[in-house]
Amino acid sequence: MRIARRTRSGSFRPDCLTAFTRHPGATAFAAAGTLIVATAIVNRLLASKAQRDNPPQGRFIDVEGVRLHYLERGRGKPLVLFHGNGSMIQDFHSSGLIDLATENYRVIVFDRPGFGHSSRPRDVVWTPDAQADLFKKALDQLGVSQAMVLGHSWGASVAVALAIKHPSFVQALVLASGYYFPAPRSDSAASMLSAVPVLGDVISYTISPLAGRMMWPTMLRKLFGPRPVPKKFADFPREMALRPSQMRAMAAEATMLISAAFSGSKAYGELKMPTIIIAGQRDRLIDIKQSVRLHGEVKQSKLRRIDGVGHMIHHSATADVMAAIDEAAAEAVLIHGREGPGVQ
Repeated sequence: MRIARRTRSGSFRPDCLTAFTRHPGATAFAAAGTLIVATAIVNRLLASKAQRDNPPQGRFIDVEGVRLHYLERGRGKPLVLFHGNGSMIQDFHSSGLIDLATENYRVIVFDRPGFGHSSRPRDVVWTPDAQADLFKKALDQLGVSQAMVLGHSWGASVAVALAIKHPSFVQALVLASGYYFPAPRSDSAASMLSAVPVLGDVISYTISPLAGRMMWPTMLRKLFGPRPVPKKFADFPREMALRPSQMRAMAAEATMLISAAFSGSKAYGELKMPTIIIAGQRDRLIDIKQSVRLHGEVKQSKLRRIDGVGHMIHHSATADVMAAIDEAAAEAVLIHGREGPGVQ
């Protein structure tokens, strides 16, 4: 009996090798499936850890099935900030812009749907228009009847949509490093597969976080260049940005970038409120020509070019962005009066 057991045990490895040889396709499929599952589990665990390490610093508000995380600081005229694609509240916080603005304004910063601690329901296509309507309802709940609005990058598209759809609400606009007109974008094409239902989830939970970690230094150099990445950006929670859910939201917004610009560009002439357009002269992500062209479309706008600065202008030229906010506020006073509506 002992000899028989040894024979069966000793033959197990050859039998496996034989099976692998006879069915290479099935073997490769099983191995790939195992790797995908293992990678998804690891990424999920890392995402859970990131959320534990970076708990919400603000409050939550529920608006039509969306749980929005927002931060509110300071007193005075309401100032709403919208971050760019792939980012979150901590982007504005680490830049120092929130601290500067709270000296004179009631600053309200949202995690846009799918970013930070805000949810992103799948039954809505989160275009700039859809997000504008969502934030208008959220601000109504917060008792804000009028506000100044600043948007950075993709957030600038949301700010413009809010101003077009709800012109009486937006007293003044500050648009930083925005993309306003359709033009070829390699990042939009690269994100298409990640935005496809089901397949996009698989990619976002497996490949995207790993690729994001590998490309993080290169991406930061592109975002901040030609300036070096400032030390203050170390406070930005990288692991929160690399969670599968946020990578999925980022891919969706990158994919709709061109179509959103095409749709929004038809109505820029309707903007009548004071508008300050600010952009880095050496932006490596979005050509400053986008801002120059918008300035030509919006008659009452002013363009502020910042030399030697790239896409992350609120980090590299924080004082200039703050000056643009104050300039927009001063022009709003001329129109609405110093004690104009803002808080109910």
